[in-house]
Amino acid sequence: MKRAYNFNAGPSALPLSVLERAQRELLDFQGTGMSVMELSHRSKEYDAVHNNAKQLLKELMNIPDTYDVLFLQGGASLQFSMVPMNLLGNEQIGNYVLTGSWSEKALKEAKKVGKTHVAASTKEANYTRIPATEDIQLSEQAAYLHITSNNTIFGTQWHEFPELPVDLVADMSSDILSREVNVEQFALIYAGAQKNLGPSGVTVVILRNDLLERIPDNLPTMLDYRTYTTSNSLYNTPPTFAIYMLSLVLEWVKEQGGVKAIEQRNKEKAAVIYEAIDESNGFYSPHAEKDSRSLMNVTFTLPNEEVTKKFLSAAKERGFVGLAGHRSVGGCRASIYNAVPYEACEALAQFMDEFRKQNV
Repeated sequence: MKRAYNFNAGPSALPLSVLERAQRELLDFQGTGMSVMELSHRSKEYDAVHNNAKQLLKELMNIPDTYDVLFLQGGASLQFSMVPMNLLGNEQIGNYVLTGSWSEKALKEAKKVGKTHVAASTKEANYTRIPATEDIQLSEQAAYLHITSNNTIFGTQWHEFPELPVDLVADMSSDILSREVNVEQFALIYAGAQKNLGPSGVTVVILRNDLLERIPDNLPTMLDYRTYTTSNSLYNTPPTFAIYMLSLVLEWVKEQGGVKAIEQRNKEKAAVIYEAIDESNGFYSPHAEKDSRSLMNVTFTLPNEEVTKKFLSAAKERGFVGLAGHRSVGGCRASIYNAVPYEACEALAQFMDEFRKQNV
């Protein structure tokens, strides 16, 4: 069987070795005579999977003991609501930096919970860049500053995180585990799994333990972070198969040499595609400004809509999947998450060169 060159924005590519292992273990997990999907979430076999995933993430991201790792459901979209519900006090203001569609959605949900403030925005520049730290203007009584670390639709990414006198909250759904970060710089990190961590269905939350003291007592049980910290994310049935797949992906990352090695590979993957763009004499136009370019989502446009359609059609014939840009911005997008191999990026760059020469 020939595998596609998978550049989907999410759900996205998974490591082939992980898929093969899951296939081998699908019908009989560790001699239980059952699939992981059939195990009780209270069984010792699943408990080992659950805790292994948690421990591996702590190890790979160097998460201190002053933080807890939670496994939730509802995607990052539910976190848009849970963050302000848990952390935004009555007299406080949630501060948001707008760098794309997902940060806009996070702000929209926070407005339903309490007071908000836009601390910085690059919307007027069509989200082509990340704001500088000096452009961020915090409000008084700021409860936290929320950022989206990588913007899948517009192809921009924070390369340095703001260091300000406020708790920093980050949606890292599309670049968690793709590069080394100092977890202690953040009060809370959340990420949907379906980009770099595994399949859709589980959401990871990394939260500093002292935040629990701020949570109001009138929250619905399933929307209270304390429900998950006190039960090891086992208050109700978790997405067991997604967490199992997460554990396999984390083992794969460790086998690759950890996050540092993954980051170097990601830089090389992005460089080969950006080079094809930069050396095209304007045939391919990058959306993001150079110092804000994402290592996860390479966004670009072609001379016109007709050429774009021709490019996408030819790419599909060559086995490239998922290159159409988001419907809100058009153009093209190559999502090159951790599991996308360098060879796929190299093949795409070669195809881009060939197509350009045939269509100038």
